[in-house]
Amino acid sequence: MTSTSHLNVSSEVADALAEGRGVVALESTLLAHGLPAGRNLEVGLRLERTAREAGATPATIAVLDGVAHIGLDRPRLERVCDPGAGLAKLARRDLGPTIGLGRSGATTISATSALAHAAGIGVFGTGGLGGVHLPLPGEPVSWDVSADLGTLAAVPTLVVCSGVKSVLDIAATLEVLETHSVPVLGYRTEHFPGFYRRSTGLPVSQRVDDPGAVAAAVTAHRRHAGSGMLLANPVPAEYELDRELHDRLLAEGMARLRAEGVRGSDVTPVLLEHFHNASGGASLDANEALVLANARLAAEVATTLCPR
Repeated sequence: MTSTSHLNVSSEVADALAEGRGVVALESTLLAHGLPAGRNLEVGLRLERTAREAGATPATIAVLDGVAHIGLDRPRLERVCDPGAGLAKLARRDLGPTIGLGRSGATTISATSALAHAAGIGVFGTGGLGGVHLPLPGEPVSWDVSADLGTLAAVPTLVVCSGVKSVLDIAATLEVLETHSVPVLGYRTEHFPGFYRRSTGLPVSQRVDDPGAVAAAVTAHRRHAGSGMLLANPVPAEYELDRELHDRLLAEGMARLRAEGVRGSDVTPVLLEHFHNASGGASLDANEALVLANARLAAEVATTLCPR
């Protein structure tokens, strides 16, 4: 992959791609908007270290001053994690205007997937997928649907995540993925996970039990369809939130969303903030554990797909 004036691929990532070695894309919105200052940089460094330990090259992605960076050096990673940097939250639709106007932002799943694909990276490890939002009181249906789903329909990236957050309409989210021919694989599970909870009780389309099986499914899917794939990896059991605590925090968080009229891209940050503050740090520990586990699994799959 050759860098351009608007797409800068780090030398480490470019070398790995040229040599056919595994590369894993990592998002930056988790760092800029999902974790508190200090811990976000620590997690960002641990994510990259985790990918390397599993044999892959990490490519943390962000847009800085109108340039999409595929792989960040330490100063750029620190900038992403600096709460004073004022980075916007970028979905796929925001990439063109942000780059064209020379602005900066942290990439969500949809934006990271699109930029990873543009750079030739096919595997992406993240936390929780966006989806179909539940309707607000008085509304018969919600038209608030995450750009993550449309991107998975159009971009052939394997996204490794821990399902979706329970504030979403999970059944509707899975229906949209099915409509767009996006396979949902469960890693060592038959049930779709719910971020802080290991199971939503809803089925995945296929179960896979090792990186080799995932790689075989991905390779075959790419021969027959142009859509992406979802690999759902439950949060490690020891970090799963207690159901009673989870349900209480969710009810409180939903009440806050309604009271403050929070909608769209602001929903997830507000909900995460409530979980983090009201759980005594348990949700932060779970969030960190699951995203690290997903980065490791993504790296294992990437190295299996590119075994050099």
